[in-house]
Amino acid sequence: MILSNEPGYYKTGAFGIRIENLVLVVEAAAVAGAEKPLDAFETLTLAPIDRRLIAAELLTSDETDWLDRYHARAAATLAPLVDGDTGAWLAAATRPLGQN
Repeated sequence: MILSNEPGYYKTGAFGIRIENLVLVVEAAAVAGAEKPLDAFETLTLAPIDRRLIAAELLTSDETDWLDRYHARAAATLAPLVDGDTGAWLAAATRPLGQN
């Protein structure tokens, strides 16, 4: 099954923002002590998340790691498919969050 994951923030009467990715439901790795098998999500959509929308100082290290892994996967998958100018933009858009 494919689902849409759409976290967002809306300020009443002012603005809203939403990041939308498609995810595939997959079997999760076994968890010791679990009462039944679990499912997980595999991200299908690979578009950079606009860094201007991110307050990095508010992210946990796990959240930063997730974003950096997502961007690394997006860059590795998309870079071979784009021209040089787009590749340069992609490299900048997907660089690790701690890099300027």
